[in-house]
Amino acid sequence: MEDCLICSRIKMIGEGTNKYFVKELETGYAVLGDHQYFEGYTLFLGKEHKRELHELDSGYKQKFLRDMSIVAEAVHHAFKPHKLNYELLGNGDAHMHWHIFPRSLNEPNPTHPVWWTPREVMYSDDYRPDEARLADLKNKLLTELNRLAD
Repeated sequence: MEDCLICSRIKMIGEGTNKYFVKELETGYAVLGDHQYFEGYTLFLGKEHKRELHELDSGYKQKFLRDMSIVAEAVHHAFKPHKLNYELLGNGDAHMHWHIFPRSLNEPNPTHPVWWTPREVMYSDDYRPDEARLADLKNKLLTELNRLAD
């Protein structure tokens, strides 16, 4: 879909221009979030342009959920959060993609939903990793994904 942000990010992966790409799995792509207010924030972008889980055939749906779980477990091992938050929203981008948020007790409001964090804070350029930091985050996650997914 030409106006789909997720499709365009996946296209960038194919072109080798998505610097946040970490690893391809059978049903999707693990990518780090552009902003890392929640260190290790990762997305799992579904390969199929679908809006809802029930739109997937049963076998593929099971594989998609398994792959998401592998990505989440890798995030857990790589970044050692107190808790993980998982979200499959799609209200803004109608292409299935999981948000996986590592949560820390050191956050200002560790028991609140991530979306209660002011947008100007969560998406501040202060939390956009530079090349060295991004490489470090990607390496940590890729190490765990390779261990779990292969």
